[in-house]
Amino acid sequence: MSLLEISQLTLDLPGGKRLLHGIDLTVEPGRTVGLVGESGSGKSLTARTALGLFPEKAKLGGSVKVDGTEVLGLSGSALRALRLSDVAMVFQDPRAGINPVRTLGDHLTEALRLGEGVSGEAARKRAMELMEAVRLPRPEKHFHQYPHELSGGQLQRIMIAGALMGNPRLLVCDEPTTALDVTTQAEIVRLLATLRDERGMGMLFITHDLGLAGALCDDVVVLAGGRVQERGDMAAVLAHPTAEYTQRLVAATPSLHLDDAVPSVVSGASLPDGAGSASAGGRHEAAPAASQAGAPEAGRGTLAGDGVVEPLLRVEGVRRTYAVRGKDPVTAVADASFVIPRGSALGVVGESGSGKSTLARMVVGLETPDAGTITVAGKDRTGTPRGREARLAHARSVQMVFQDPYLSLDPRIPVIRAVRDAAALHADGRDAAAVAKELLDRVGLTAEQQQALPRTLSGGQRQRVAMARALAVQPELLVMDEATSALDVSVQAQVLQLVTELRAERGLTVLFISHDLGVVRRVCDETLVLRRGEIVEAGPTAALLDHPAHEYTRLLLDSVPRPDAGWRLAG
Repeated sequence: MSLLEISQLTLDLPGGKRLLHGIDLTVEPGRTVGLVGESGSGKSLTARTALGLFPEKAKLGGSVKVDGTEVLGLSGSALRALRLSDVAMVFQDPRAGINPVRTLGDHLTEALRLGEGVSGEAARKRAMELMEAVRLPRPEKHFHQYPHELSGGQLQRIMIAGALMGNPRLLVCDEPTTALDVTTQAEIVRLLATLRDERGMGMLFITHDLGLAGALCDDVVVLAGGRVQERGDMAAVLAHPTAEYTQRLVAATPSLHLDDAVPSVVSGASLPDGAGSASAGGRHEAAPAASQAGAPEAGRGTLAGDGVVEPLLRVEGVRRTYAVRGKDPVTAVADASFVIPRGSALGVVGESGSGKSTLARMVVGLETPDAGTITVAGKDRTGTPRGREARLAHARSVQMVFQDPYLSLDPRIPVIRAVRDAAALHADGRDAAAVAKELLDRVGLTAEQQQALPRTLSGGQRQRVAMARALAVQPELLVMDEATSALDVSVQAQVLQLVTELRAERGLTVLFISHDLGVVRRVCDETLVLRRGEIVEAGPTAALLDHPAHEYTRLLLDSVPRPDAGWRLAG
C-alpha cells in the first residue's frame, strides 16, 4: 500500500475558481518524490492536503489517502491523530514555525505531552534522541535555548526533529533548504536522506531547485497551473524532459558545469582544520590553479585595483567587529580590500556567518566599519550618512535589495506606489508613475499584482517589487543580498536578465551576494570567497569555479547538489 495516494484531486475556492485540476500522485515507503514547479503551480496546496490543511471554505474533490486512510472529510480529532503518528511536515521558514518566546524544548515536546499524554521526562528524552539524530551539536543546551539563539540551519534541524517526534511514516518537506547556504543545505539534505533510509519513510519534497531535486528524489511530478505537466523517474525526466514546460525549467536552471566526480554531499568530506586563513591585510595571495587557467593572481588585478581605469566601488582595509557580552569580540569582516569597475559585477560567496551581509551593509551605509574606507564613484561613503542631503546622495549612488523583501516594503500601500514614491524622491524630471510601471512590467508583475498589497503577493513577487523599487532610484551601484534565493528558476532568469540589460544600458555596477554558485557564474565577472570574515580566494568567476585553489572554495563547490543521471543521493 502506498504511504500517500492522491487521486484526481481538485480544489476550488469560493466563487468557483479552480486551483488544482485532477492531481494524481503516489509516494511509496523508502522513496522520495519531488514536487517541482513555479510559484502558484499548486505544489504547496497539493502537499498540504496530506495533512488536511486546506484554504478556508475551499471545496475539494477526488481522494487523498495517507497509509490507507482517507484524509478528505476527516474530523478535527482524527486529523490531529493522523498528524501525530502518520504524517508530518517541515516548512520552508523555521522562524515562522517556532514560537519566538518559548524554548526549543517546549516546541519539541508539546505535541507528545499534550497530544499523547506522554510524561515531561519521557518527552524530553525523546527530544534529546532526535536532536542527536539530526546532528545538533549540544542537545542539552539547545533544549533550553530560544529560536533567536540558533542559526537558520540549526533551526531547520529543530523543525525536522519536531516533525519526527511522532515517528511519522510520511514526511512532507516544503522548500526546507531554500534560504540555506550550500554547505548547510548539503548537510540537511544528507540528513533527510539518511533518516529516510534508516526509517523507511516516504518523502514528498517540494522544491524549485532542479539540481537539488535531482540529487535527492527518486521520482518527480512537475506542476504548472494546478495541473500535472510531467511525471516519471527523476533522472530520466531531467535528462530527457518531454513536456515543454519541463524543458523550460531545465533550460533556466543555472549550472556550474562541474566534472563527474561525486560531490562531498554524498561522500561526507569535511573542511580540513586550519583551512580558511588569509594573508595579512585581507588580500588573498596568488592562486596557482586560477593563474594556470589564464586568470590574474587573486587579490591582484581587478580585485585589488591594479590597472583599473575607473573603479566604481573601492573597499580598502575594511574591518567590522562586534562586542558580545561575556565573550570575546567577534570579527565579522577582517581587512577586506577589493574594487569593482564601473559596469562590472562582483560575486561574494561563503557560508552563513562568513561576513557577506555585514560587508554589504557597510557598503550601503547601514553600518560603519571600525577601520578602512569605502568610496563610490570617487566619493567617500564610509559609514552612515548624516543629514537628509547626505542620505539622499548616498541613496542615489547605492541601493540594496535585501533577502527578505517583506520587511523592506510598507505593508499598508500598494506595491506600485512603493516603487513610484522611490522614483519620485529621486525623479530628476522623470515621470515617477511611468518609471514605476515600466520597472514592474520588466520584472514580470501583472497589472493586478502591481496594485496589490505586499501581504497578498508571494515571496518571489515581493522580491521582484523590491528589485524594481531599488532600480527606480537609478543607482550607480546595486547591492543584491541573496535577492534571488527565493525565486523560481524561470523568474530568477528573468530578473538576472534584467540586471544584465541594465548593466549594458546604464553601466549599472553590481555587488552580488549569493549562496547559489550557478547564479554567481551566470552573473558575475569576478568573485571573492569569504570565510569567517576573511577573503580566502578571489579572481575571475569562471577560473575560480573551474579551478578553485583554496580548500574552502572546493568544499563550497562540492556541496552543490547536481541533477546528474546515474547517481542518487544516499544517506
